[in-house]
Amino acid sequence: MGFDLTATTVIFFAASVIVAGAVSGIFISVSNNLDKSLSQRLDKIREQVDTEFMVINDHEDIPEENGHYLFYLKNIGDNKLITTNETFELLMDGNIVAKTSYYFSVDYIQPGEVATIYVDTGVISSGDHNLMVVGSTGIKKDFIFKI
Repeated sequence: MGFDLTATTVIFFAASVIVAGAVSGIFISVSNNLDKSLSQRLDKIREQVDTEFMVINDHEDIPEENGHYLFYLKNIGDNKLITTNETFELLMDGNIVAKTSYYFSVDYIQPGEVATIYVDTGVISSGDHNLMVVGSTGIKKDFIFKI
């Protein structure tokens, strides 16, 4: 009778160790996934915080040159900005500006530098307008102006 009780106890002990190992393995896996997810999210937030820009034109006097209106985009963040039609979208009065209707003076700007955005004059009629510049990280800036 003593052997039966010992064998049962050993079986229950072994089963509980196996279950505890499986549960701890699941917890380790979940915590690793959570850690990786949080790290990626924090990196994205850090990139967004370090990416900042603004349009620095005079609202009443938009320069024109060779069939294009000129808008000046200043990098006021801590990261280099890639300034291409692929990394920035323009919306004029809520409508997407075709990528063929605008271009940048340079391919990138360092913090503190300014790039010129050349927008085809055919996109903008006279009157009051809202230019929205949307960066690759989802940061957007509105610029209200008059032609």
